[in-house]
Amino acid sequence: MDVAAEVLSNTHLSSDYNVLALAAPEIGRQALPGQFVMVKSGDRLEPLLRRPFSIFEVLRDDSQAIGVSLLSKRIGPSTTLLYEAKPGDRIQCLGPLGQPFVPVAPPGEAWMVAGGVGLAPFATLAEALRITGVKSKLYYGARRADELFHLDAFQRLGVDLELTTEDGSRGTRGRVTLPLERDLKHRAADATVMIYACGPEPMLAAVAAIASAYGRPSQVSVERVMGCGLGGCYSCVIPIKTPQGKPHHVRSCIAGPVFRGDEIAW
Repeated sequence: MDVAAEVLSNTHLSSDYNVLALAAPEIGRQALPGQFVMVKSGDRLEPLLRRPFSIFEVLRDDSQAIGVSLLSKRIGPSTTLLYEAKPGDRIQCLGPLGQPFVPVAPPGEAWMVAGGVGLAPFATLAEALRITGVKSKLYYGARRADELFHLDAFQRLGVDLELTTEDGSRGTRGRVTLPLERDLKHRAADATVMIYACGPEPMLAAVAAIASAYGRPSQVSVERVMGCGLGGCYSCVIPIKTPQGKPHHVRSCIAGPVFRGDEIAW
């Protein structure tokens, strides 16, 4: 669905990060964890192309979906317009798009690994996991403590938190994959654990390799540049392994953005 969604609120989390709440009930009703929308600010010509954003939250009123929210980081013209959006503004919003996460069933556990704005798809996934009674844990890494967001909301959903920062200002100092590998080393081999990841591609490759090394399945949400989100422009292709050995390129907006970690030719 393509809607001109009214901005309900724009919460500035820092000088660069914000959460934009959009009135898009049609999209909210159909959205699944891991899906995304293509958005651009207003009806102006520039920027010409929309940009992809994972659906952060499904907004509800008395259990009825009234819209979705987006977690954004201001890094260029498009995201600057979203950072500066005011309530009542209109955002062109196309979605929900792409392949979602496949939630693990109980008594299995879900371990989510997020780097930076890679946190975005895990709010809806955590909510879905709680409904089905799946125990979940979030490994969340950022450059510094003031770039770790939404922690209270995950705790209310019963998610265990494992935090890392590059400068050591909160949680474990270093990369988010360090506590993940530590915990996998001590996890019983017969325990069912599904690992989910979203963030920079080198982080996704590392998570997929660690999961494979410990015999665990993984699902990764890739962050590729997308021009259309509908498979028409081929700007978001990603190499997938084949039995013949030569990778086959698929469009991540259609075949993904969620893939098995072991199927991508990193």
